[in-house]
Amino acid sequence: MKDDRSFFMAMLILLIFTVWVFPADAQLERLRKPKQDNEAVKSDDAPMGVIPAGGFWMGIDGTIGLEDERPRHEVWLDTFSIDLYEVTTNRYAKFLAATGRTPPWLWDSVKLAIHGERPVVGVDWEDADAYCRWAGKRLPAEAEWEKAARGTDERLYPWGNQPPTAELANFAVGARFSYSQALMPVGRYKEGKSPFGLYDMAGNVWEWVQDWYDGAYYERGPDRNPTGPEEGQFKVLRGGAWSELPKYLLTYGRFKLLPNTRNSYTGFRCAKS
Repeated sequence: MKDDRSFFMAMLILLIFTVWVFPADAQLERLRKPKQDNEAVKSDDAPMGVIPAGGFWMGIDGTIGLEDERPRHEVWLDTFSIDLYEVTTNRYAKFLAATGRTPPWLWDSVKLAIHGERPVVGVDWEDADAYCRWAGKRLPAEAEWEKAARGTDERLYPWGNQPPTAELANFAVGARFSYSQALMPVGRYKEGKSPFGLYDMAGNVWEWVQDWYDGAYYERGPDRNPTGPEEGQFKVLRGGAWSELPKYLLTYGRFKLLPNTRNSYTGFRCAKS
């Protein structure tokens, strides 16, 4: 009987030692198992340009600009990165496949083999925001967008002060939309790049930015890393689109839409702090 008790105690001690010292099979499996998609750091692998920290002049003075583009004021921005290209239908298709999000307006007309390198349109502000977050980024602040497009020399257009031409940007091509006829593949206009090497900052599609719209924000906003009002009715867009006249392609030009708007003129690009 004594021997039976000794054997039982020995087995119990061995079991306790095994549980405490060696992880269970389930624990080992969890440690070995690769992270799932929702645990991994997301990235769309889109090339980005780095905008160095420093000041630039935002807006414009005098009677040249509209009231909400005044006054001209100096803004300081910390270093940030921003996509060199507008988000394409190819990249957006990967986001849809990964998230199951409702496709944008006009998505049924997209043929990725033909339109894959054209900017996605038909996205509202929340779609654009969701994509950037999924990719580990965010929408650019309005001030960040303007500096990335304008540089520090107060140029009127991303490429300089020369008026737009068909070699510099995709604009004024009519009001009838199709992916093949209205939009151009991103990165096509090499002569139209911004000072920091960004493409299509004028024309192709309007781009959603982070900020709520306030027509008087320039008069009272902070002069360091402004991110717009805390709330509002409209969201800001920048850059003009394939359908617009040259005056809508100006680097300081502002536009606004309700955040739930989906149309054939509007896309986006992402940024990162």
